[in-house]
Amino acid sequence: MLFSIAAILAPLYPVDPNAISVTDRLVKPCLQHIFGTDDMGRDYFARCLYGGRTSLLIGFLAMVLSTLIGTVVGSVSGFFGGAVDVILMRIVDALMSLPTFLIMIVMNAYLDAGVKNVILIISFLSWMSIARIVRGETLSVKEREYVVYSRVSGEKRLRIILKHVIPNIMPTVIVSAVINVAQAILMESALSFFGLGIVPPTSSWGSMLNSSQGYLTTAPYLAIFPGLLILLTVISFNYVGEVLRKVFEPK
Repeated sequence: MLFSIAAILAPLYPVDPNAISVTDRLVKPCLQHIFGTDDMGRDYFARCLYGGRTSLLIGFLAMVLSTLIGTVVGSVSGFFGGAVDVILMRIVDALMSLPTFLIMIVMNAYLDAGVKNVILIISFLSWMSIARIVRGETLSVKEREYVVYSRVSGEKRLRIILKHVIPNIMPTVIVSAVINVAQAILMESALSFFGLGIVPPTSSWGSMLNSSQGYLTTAPYLAIFPGLLILLTVISFNYVGEVLRKVFEPK
C-alpha cells in the first residue's frame, strides 16, 4: 500500500525525474537529494517514484489480463471436460514447458519496446498457472448440487459458468492474481535489466538497475535503492497472497 500510494502521488513531488544537471552527476544521498543523483544528475528519489509507477502499473495490468485469460480458459476447460479439456490443457502444458525468458526475448525482438508491449508479453507468459488452478477448482464446483440442478433445469452452460462457477472460485482467483503481480514485476524487471523492456527516459526499477551496472563500485546506491524496492514489493505481494489464502481456505 505504501509503495502504491507513493507511486500514485509521485507528481506531487516537486522534482522533474528527467531533469538533467551536469554539475550534479553522481551526488551521494544527502538532504537535497535523498537517494542521490544518477550519472546524468537526475534526482534518484524522483526516478524511483516514477519508476515505481511504471513497475506497479505493468504488474497490475499484466495481472488483470493474465488472470482474465487464465480464468476463462480454466473454467471452460474444467466445466466442459472431454475433448475441450484435453486440447486446452495440452496447450497450457506446451506453453508452460517453453523457456519463459527466451520467449520473452524473442517476442520483444518482434514488438516495439514500451509499456504496452511489455504488459502483453508478460500476460501471454503468465496466464497458464492460473488456468490450471481455475480448472481444478471448476472440476470441484461443477459437481456440487446447485450446479447439477442448474444443468438439469436446462440453464445454459455459459450462464452457469458466469453465475455459479466463477463467483465460487473467486477467492482462489484473487489469491493467484495477487501473487501474479509479484511475478509480473519480476519479469518486467528482468526484461528491463537486460535492456529489453522500458525505453528511456521512462524509468522502471528494472531499467534503473540496468543503468546502474557501470557504477556498482563508484555509486552502489544506484543499484541498492531500486533493487531494495523490487525486493520489498515482491515480498509484500507474496505475503498478502499467503494471508489471503489462509483467510479464504475452508475452516
